[in-house]
Amino acid sequence: MKEASLLFNYQFEYVMRLKLFFSILFLSLLSFCIAQDSTVVLSASMFDKYFQMIPLTAKDGWIFKEGNDTNWAKQNISTSDWKKFNPTQLTIKNADKNGKAEGWFRMRFRLDSSFENLPLGIQMGRWVAADVYINGQHIVSSGNTGLNGKPYKENQIFIEPPTSVDLVPGVDHVLALHIVEHRSPLKSSMLKTELLNKGFGNVLELTGPESQVKDINYYKRFTFFWTLWVSVCSVLAIVFWFLYFQNRSEKNLLLISIAITSFSIAMFMDAFLNIKTEMTFVSWAGMFYIKDLFYGFSQATGILFLAHAFRHKISLLLKSLMIIIAFSGAISDFYFDHKLQLPIGILFLLICFYFIVSSWKNLKGAQWALVVGILSTCIWNVLLAYNSVKYRPAFPFPFVYLYLTGTFLSFPLSQMVYVVMRFKEILLEVQKNANKVIQLTEERKNQALKQQKILEEEVAKQTIELRTAFENLKSTQSQLIQSEKMASLGELTAGIAHEIQNPLNFVNNFSDVNTELIDEANEEADKGNLSGVKTILNDIKDNSEKIIHHGKRADAIVKGMLQHSRTSSGQKEPTDINALTDEYLRLAYHGLRAKDKSFNADIKTDFDNNTGKVNIIPQDIGRVILNLINNAFYAVNEKAKQNIPGFEPTVVISTKKLPGKVEIKVQDNGNGIPQKVVDKIFQPFFTTKPTGLGTGLGLSLSYDIMKAHGGELIVETKEGEGTGFSIILGS
Repeated sequence: MKEASLLFNYQFEYVMRLKLFFSILFLSLLSFCIAQDSTVVLSASMFDKYFQMIPLTAKDGWIFKEGNDTNWAKQNISTSDWKKFNPTQLTIKNADKNGKAEGWFRMRFRLDSSFENLPLGIQMGRWVAADVYINGQHIVSSGNTGLNGKPYKENQIFIEPPTSVDLVPGVDHVLALHIVEHRSPLKSSMLKTELLNKGFGNVLELTGPESQVKDINYYKRFTFFWTLWVSVCSVLAIVFWFLYFQNRSEKNLLLISIAITSFSIAMFMDAFLNIKTEMTFVSWAGMFYIKDLFYGFSQATGILFLAHAFRHKISLLLKSLMIIIAFSGAISDFYFDHKLQLPIGILFLLICFYFIVSSWKNLKGAQWALVVGILSTCIWNVLLAYNSVKYRPAFPFPFVYLYLTGTFLSFPLSQMVYVVMRFKEILLEVQKNANKVIQLTEERKNQALKQQKILEEEVAKQTIELRTAFENLKSTQSQLIQSEKMASLGELTAGIAHEIQNPLNFVNNFSDVNTELIDEANEEADKGNLSGVKTILNDIKDNSEKIIHHGKRADAIVKGMLQHSRTSSGQKEPTDINALTDEYLRLAYHGLRAKDKSFNADIKTDFDNNTGKVNIIPQDIGRVILNLINNAFYAVNEKAKQNIPGFEPTVVISTKKLPGKVEIKVQDNGNGIPQKVVDKIFQPFFTTKPTGLGTGLGLSLSYDIMKAHGGELIVETKEGEGTGFSIILGS
């Protein structure tokens, strides 16, 4: 019985112990199901290697309750209705219907002995409005959650200096964090901090003694290098635009200028967004997307430039890829949370490598500079990516700015080298073409010298013929003047036209040579060879001077022949203008009647008896009067041949005394002179008569005679109604 009793007691005690064990186990499991202020132990080894920070909001051990009550900041409150919830889990799903997410986070923590005598601080992140309490005491706020009745305000300070806190190691502390955040105005499916800060992981950080020094040094380096990158790219952009405006035919310069300008603007905005300490969410986000658009546009324009530089056709596929790349940055940030940046970057590099590989066999000169720039950019990117993974999450890691400098500046600098080398290639091409032009010019010069020699021999031959003809004309002129003035004048004029034909041919030959040289000059000008053009123009000038020389020589010969063809003494003498005019009127009329018996015209005279005598060379003025009357008779005779009903050929010759002058006027009612040729009638060899009926010397010689007498020869004409010539002489 005793043994049975002992066995029963033992079994009973065993069962009670099992009940107690399962009760404790049940209560323990129940405690895990209910949020408790469990203590999180922090160690100094948790500090970031470079920034000396511990992101507290990323740690486990937080509990959360929606709403707002400042009593929740107190150290000892009941948290049985709170739930386990980390700040990094806060999303738009926790917001109310107005897009506002508000609540309190609590965490109980203890510092181990590694924090002994270590100064600490609390640092806040951007956008989210938050209040921080430790052991019920308000420590710091970012923005304004509505504390003390103030209106809500987002935290616009990008980097705030840490707020010092006095925390005793080995003692439990209660950290309370009140957060107020709103829906992003740019993307309704995310909170502001979700969209641009990629979550709440760095909203609250515990900083060490080196944190502020590290921040200052980081931003010093950041400012220096970004200023360097932006300055270099901006200077390159200005240089390229200057080169483009000086060489607008170079399309590559325009594409480089646009690409680097876009890249410079994007980098400036990037640096500004990172350095600027206080901006509103909307303005910051707006500039952020605009910056991404400039980066994308810079890449797309760079692809277009590479296509031209490597002589690739712009296909529809390439155009589509350029559009995707141009807008990929902003689209990636807005819709895909940066997830497209890596694929787009790889796509850009693949296109660049496609240009290089497909053109590898034909690469030469300046194109190699672009190849080096692309490969260098890729190498720096690989180093940057490798070190980003190796030192994650620390930033900046060692040599980061060296890698970024290579990444940002390799391709722009290679474009500068490309332009320099391309200009050198163009200069070499121009020099090569110039040598060809010089060689061609020398050949043309030798041909011109040979032709000149031939022409000189021809001129000498023609000169002898002209002299012989001149002597013959002198003898013939004397005989003709004695027999009949009008006949001699006509014959002399015909002889002059015949004899000057040879020098005219000479002039024409030189003109043909000049025409060929002008064509050559145009070809050289199209090639941009100014030196060749100048050489040819000098040849043209030399030929023109020879044409002028021989033309004047022929003109002098003709004038000399006319001078010898008359019996004038060349001395002025008082002459009765009315008598002189009447004499040459009769000579002209009878001379024409002798040649054409059918000619008839109504001749009217109106002589002013007050004209008196004028001091002139009578033979010269007589020749002028004779030419004008002959022209008038010819004009009315030609119109009479048209058989116009009611038309009567009429020529009116009049003299008139003017103040200090005498006027002799010859008026006809012929067809008149066309208005378009009036300015040419006094030019040598210009005539309105059919070929063979006029030499074009009459009015030219008359004009020269009047000019020598200090007088004037004026024409008034109306096409279809007649012409009037006025001789004005000083009395």
